[in-house]
Amino acid sequence: MTYHSPTNPELKLAPSRVIIDRIQPEIDGGRFAAKRYLDQPVTIQATLLTDGHDKVKGRLLYRHESEKTFTTVTMTTKWNDEWSASFQPKQLGRYYFKIEAALDRFGHWRTDLFKKQADNQNLSLDFRIGAELLLSIADESKSKSASLLKQAAAQLESWSKLKTGAPAQELARVLNDPALELMAYEVFDQLSTVSMDREIPIQVEPVLARFSSWYEFFPRSTVWKPNSSLHHGTLKEAAERLNYVRDMGFNIVYLPPIHPVGTAYRKGKNNTLTPEASDVGSPWAIGAKEGGHKSVHPDLGTLKDFAALVERARSLKIEIAMDIAFQCSPDHPYVKDHPDWFKKRPDGTIQYAENPPKKYQDIYPFDFESKDWKAMWTELRDVLQFWVDQGVRVFRVDNPHTKAFHFWEWAIAEIKAKTPDVLFLAEAFTRPHIMAYLAKIGFTQSYTYFTWRNVKWELEQYMTELTKTDLKDVFSPNFWPNTPDINPEPLHVSDRAIYLQRLILAATLSSNYGIYGPVYELMVSAPKGKEEYLDSEKYELKQWKLDDPSKNSQSGMVALPLADWKIDGSETFEVYDLLTDTRYYWTGWQNYVELDPQRWPAHIFKISRNPKALQGAKV
Repeated sequence: MTYHSPTNPELKLAPSRVIIDRIQPEIDGGRFAAKRYLDQPVTIQATLLTDGHDKVKGRLLYRHESEKTFTTVTMTTKWNDEWSASFQPKQLGRYYFKIEAALDRFGHWRTDLFKKQADNQNLSLDFRIGAELLLSIADESKSKSASLLKQAAAQLESWSKLKTGAPAQELARVLNDPALELMAYEVFDQLSTVSMDREIPIQVEPVLARFSSWYEFFPRSTVWKPNSSLHHGTLKEAAERLNYVRDMGFNIVYLPPIHPVGTAYRKGKNNTLTPEASDVGSPWAIGAKEGGHKSVHPDLGTLKDFAALVERARSLKIEIAMDIAFQCSPDHPYVKDHPDWFKKRPDGTIQYAENPPKKYQDIYPFDFESKDWKAMWTELRDVLQFWVDQGVRVFRVDNPHTKAFHFWEWAIAEIKAKTPDVLFLAEAFTRPHIMAYLAKIGFTQSYTYFTWRNVKWELEQYMTELTKTDLKDVFSPNFWPNTPDINPEPLHVSDRAIYLQRLILAATLSSNYGIYGPVYELMVSAPKGKEEYLDSEKYELKQWKLDDPSKNSQSGMVALPLADWKIDGSETFEVYDLLTDTRYYWTGWQNYVELDPQRWPAHIFKISRNPKALQGAKV
């Protein structure tokens, strides 16, 4: 967008000759805020133009939303009329900036003067022009040191009267004085100055928004221990798993919904419509007689247990991410207390969630066109605030693209106004423009198409889109190789190399990544042709055996009875692996052996006394 002096139809005021163009970052003309981070300088760029050969100059003005006055930074240019300036944000939240530009009259005059001097031209008139220019700058200067400008003007005036002109060295000393140059540069004359007609927002996010590694697990599932049996896990048991997560290098633990689960139309194992009495249902069917979005499932524990989990995680430098799914089971208290918040069908029943041909009878979506929308919006905002008050600083939002965009923009702004370090991850596997718009209205990060980008050209094309287009200023990608809903085709076989490859790609192509575990590290596969996990943890309890020696590489020293084979302990002998066609040359009765179940789970050795030459041999 171009900024210039206001149009004057009656030509009462002369417009500035300076143009401010191509401001970056600027999202939709300043309608939305670009994202930047607390640990990085914020760089603002613009193209500054004027007609003819005159020079221009620019300055950046910025302020935090809590401040009324601007801080000014001088802009500099390297080439092609592109100017920039940077500032280091000192606090989270919303910053605003604008740019001012003007003609650099002194700089232009000085450059031309030195060119004429080099050409041995008469400078008398130029000295007078320079003196008048410095006096006018002194008049507009608010600096107490304007006397320096007046002294230089007097010197120029005196030189204009000399037939011999000014001594070259003395002229250079006066006009190249850094103090004089700075004072002249800082004065933007009223006639040529142009200012942007609006302030452009920048959202400064915490460092965690830029560098995060997520690990998702269901707290109602448990980890196998000796003499333990399958049971509903608790938040206390979840806290015991945090060291395991920390040791793998993750700094965010994301828990699927921890609220009471409805019983009406409860789904059974593998999403069946005929559950057994022992089935626990989907945690995304939120709400029961025990409470709704502000309650903890009684089998998981209490709010006190949740607070202890958050505290324990934070002591390990881990944040707990809360799942926010704004939908209800038919048993949710909202359904009885606020029936107008849901859409009714002609037969009087409430419309359950559908994505034809799929039906979700156990979930009622909110009606964001409800006549009582203000009360509903306020309550949903209060749900977010409730968990912020419990210590939550990270939210993973379920399907935000199926709720009103204006609601999210309002609710996120409300939360971040009080607690600017809160992060929102959008779980929106949807059309590209919708994903981008969610980022614009406040979502800190977003799930991406990485899950389905497998071959080289797909990855190159996608990374170019994310890093070389306007998306880079607002869209923060979070790469997940898998989720509870999606186990993509490459992971359908338990091939350790593929699992490692996808994890490494996610962790190195994006500074934000995550996995759904422990199914990922245990390489739980899915039926071919389907992305849905068989016996999905979404519908049943699991007891995971994390310590499975059969899947780990084993190594150690093997002791050989050399004396029985009549081999001297100092003698080098040949060890030939019949499985891999590899020869080793050992010395002594103890030697190193490693077994890798993903490659060769065994060695079958043939030992020979008279080894061949050791050239190229493995010892």
